[in-house]
Amino acid sequence: MSTYTIERIKELLKVYFIMGSNNSNLAPEYVLEKALKGGISVFQFREKGTGALEGEAKFQLAKRMQELCKQYDVPFLVNDDIELAIALDADGVHIGQEDENAKKVRNLIGNKLLGVSAHSIEEVNAAIEVGADYIGIGPIYPTSTKKDAKAVQGTTLIQKIKEQNLLIPIVGIGGINSDNAFPVIQAGADGVAIISEISMAENPYEQTKRLKKVVLGQA
Repeated sequence: MSTYTIERIKELLKVYFIMGSNNSNLAPEYVLEKALKGGISVFQFREKGTGALEGEAKFQLAKRMQELCKQYDVPFLVNDDIELAIALDADGVHIGQEDENAKKVRNLIGNKLLGVSAHSIEEVNAAIEVGADYIGIGPIYPTSTKKDAKAVQGTTLIQKIKEQNLLIPIVGIGGINSDNAFPVIQAGADGVAIISEISMAENPYEQTKRLKKVVLGQA
């Protein structure tokens, strides 16, 4: 487990922004800063897919985005790339089921934040066992951002986790926007993870503010 309390992690997951250089038509640093000003609670650097940066270019972009997060006191996580996370001394890592073994990752990153994607109760329990700090559940709705996404499952698994009284914090992901985010929270998620709803928005700042109001039940 990390040094964060469960209550703190639940707060961090509320508006969880994920982005890489190929998720927006605008400069990634510009989008991130607008999202930070708009109120995102955690950021995950995910540089994957067609046109993704590699090597030094990827490292330098990650470093610049990490600096922005530090300015706004928002945790900076890295998707899957454990070496990059360690090199940057990132606040944590998020991995999928096809990525590095969660137990090995926990050993490598020590008490940093560890998030794990899960698609069944068995995967949730396995993640809890190795000390995951939170679970990413999805895709909740259809999404075009992740080409290898699993079948859409709605909020069924979130509800199962709640029924079994598992205390691990949950973030919903996949096709979530300001119009459909609140049912994910109602089902029991602590927050929503967003890519294109913010990264492709004409005004990322306003879109983030709008989404945050929905998640907090103020819209």
